[in-house]
Amino acid sequence: MDLQLIYCQGDILLTPEGNIPHSVPNGICLKPWNQVTTIHHNGDSCHIIRLDAPPASPECGIMTPLRKSFQILSRNDYQLATKGAELLYFDQNSRFCGCCGAPMKWSTDISKKCTGCHKELWPSLAPAIIVRIERGESILMVHARTFRDKHYGLVAGFVETGENLEQCVKREVMEETGLTIRDLRYFGSQSWPYPSGLMVGFTAKYESGELHIQKEELNSAGWFTRDHLPILPDTCSIARQLVDDWLATPSE
Repeated sequence: MDLQLIYCQGDILLTPEGNIPHSVPNGICLKPWNQVTTIHHNGDSCHIIRLDAPPASPECGIMTPLRKSFQILSRNDYQLATKGAELLYFDQNSRFCGCCGAPMKWSTDISKKCTGCHKELWPSLAPAIIVRIERGESILMVHARTFRDKHYGLVAGFVETGENLEQCVKREVMEETGLTIRDLRYFGSQSWPYPSGLMVGFTAKYESGELHIQKEELNSAGWFTRDHLPILPDTCSIARQLVDDWLATPSE
């Protein structure tokens, strides 16, 4: 069975029923450059397509923000949609070889090879940590300057060259809040294709320090109890999973 992963300006095309289409809608005329590559997923051929402009007719389907598609697609289809988006980003940023300048061509589902020096290239991931910090009956939540709405999230940041995940967590917490933590534990991970991240979640306990936010990164931060929470992150995020896990855990 073929699936059509059709993207345009950060959105993905879904059928009126909210599914990934099995064929290109009649109202969409593809040019050779629109067809990026084909991947295989659970026995299906999945064609990744980049449109130059959104379809003019609503009969073609509904262009849906990728994050919003989490609420519509099955978990399997959402994972497929995000993988396609990451490969689209990879394609856009690997047109030519960084060593010799020759064009790059797809060689496998997830890699390219230089037509000149034959260097192979795979999509790069940007690993980042996110941590839920507990202090008694409260957790630390922050509003980052990058947030586009009023929701609060958790302390997070990218892993730097030369440090491991645990060192990154402690550094980010200290830089953004001035706090030290203890009892650091792995929670889970999540692909985060905005554009090519891998979020690694942790939990920790507050150890010491006064809360002083890094104003270059955060607008505000505070300790919140179960009965006094700010607007929470989207359900598609590991940040929300971390908060929901804490809410589901009986208070001590």
